Amino acid sequence: MTAIPTPAPVVPGRLEQMSTRIAFFIAGFGIAAWAPLVPYAKARANLNEGTLGLLLLCLGVGSIIAMPAAGALASRYGCRRVLSAGTLMICLALPMLATVSSIPLLIAGLFLFGAGLGTVDSTVNLQAVIVERASGKTMMSGFHGLFSLGGIVGAAGVSGLLGLGLSPLQATLVVVIIMAVALFKAAPHLLPYGSESSGPAFAVPHGVVLFIGCLCFIVFLAEGAVLDWSAVFLSAERGLDEAYAGLGYAAFALTMTAGRLTGDAIVRRLGATLVIVIGGALACAGLLLATLLPAWETALLGYALVGAGCSNIVPVLYTAVGRQKVMPEHIAVPAITTLGYAGILAGPAMIGFIAHGSSLSTAFVLIAVLLAAVAISGRILKV
Repeated sequence: MTAIPTPAPVVPGRLEQMSTRIAFFIAGFGIAAWAPLVPYAKARANLNEGTLGLLLLCLGVGSIIAMPAAGALASRYGCRRVLSAGTLMICLALPMLATVSSIPLLIAGLFLFGAGLGTVDSTVNLQAVIVERASGKTMMSGFHGLFSLGGIVGAAGVSGLLGLGLSPLQATLVVVIIMAVALFKAAPHLLPYGSESSGPAFAVPHGVVLFIGCLCFIVFLAEGAVLDWSAVFLSAERGLDEAYAGLGYAAFALTMTAGRLTGDAIVRRLGATLVIVIGGALACAGLLLATLLPAWETALLGYALVGAGCSNIVPVLYTAVGRQKVMPEHIAVPAITTLGYAGILAGPAMIGFIAHGSSLSTAFVLIAVLLAAVAISGRILKV
């Protein structure tokens, strides 16, 4: 009797590329939809700032636990199933977070939400590595640009719906419908496999993967610093009215999104090494400009430079981790994603600790020094 051969994995093409872009949009859209709902959850549960901060850690814990698990599950069941499951977790968690008022239910909702975000983020980057490699073209910056675009649309869209008088539940139901339609569109062409290499389900990152992960940690640390502390810095240190203090992050997000949407052409023209070197130097200079010069207008320009500089470093690093042979990609990609998220989560606390012992300006200068180290590392890392 002749054995039936196992069918070869689907070779990713244009449809798989489009599904990857949609999945990145879902990831950015989902996480940003939560931001406008935070004040409502705080008021509904009668939380103070300290308790809210502790509760928000549950979101990060859920994400960090889910990321390596998602890589292992994707290698066994495929990106399509794991991405779909993660998206459904987000869709279940958002209405819950928009309605519950008890702390135990908020903890459960935030953990589920974080696990869904971590699952989607880790798996979509794994798919992106496979799809980009199959295309033979530079595509990673464009993929990540859809994440940034989804974040802008999610935050602005939910804020707009709430401003029109919709309740938090009604606004989240609109979000769920949009995400469900996007998943329905993307799912047929998400990859039914999750790795093109064999290996164990879990492993501690080492070698070049650990090095790339540390660079991701620094870049995400800088992003978290601008996200959580730029408004505080502009209002407390530069005297900008609190109503306009959010302009710092807006300038950062705008140049970050624009840089990623045009990033594939930039990477093809300059090469990955120069993107890391120039990007790290530009981000370092921007943060120093925002921190050391006294005018708030200069600070906005500085934050815009940070966004432009950081925009394409992480996409280039994901491409690099897809080319290395030290670890299987279904372990390596979740590993650097987890380290990146750790930077976003640890960043605000680290900056607060340094600012308490010294000053907020000192904390920003230290991050600028780390960004300079990223620029130098671009010459060391073979990408």
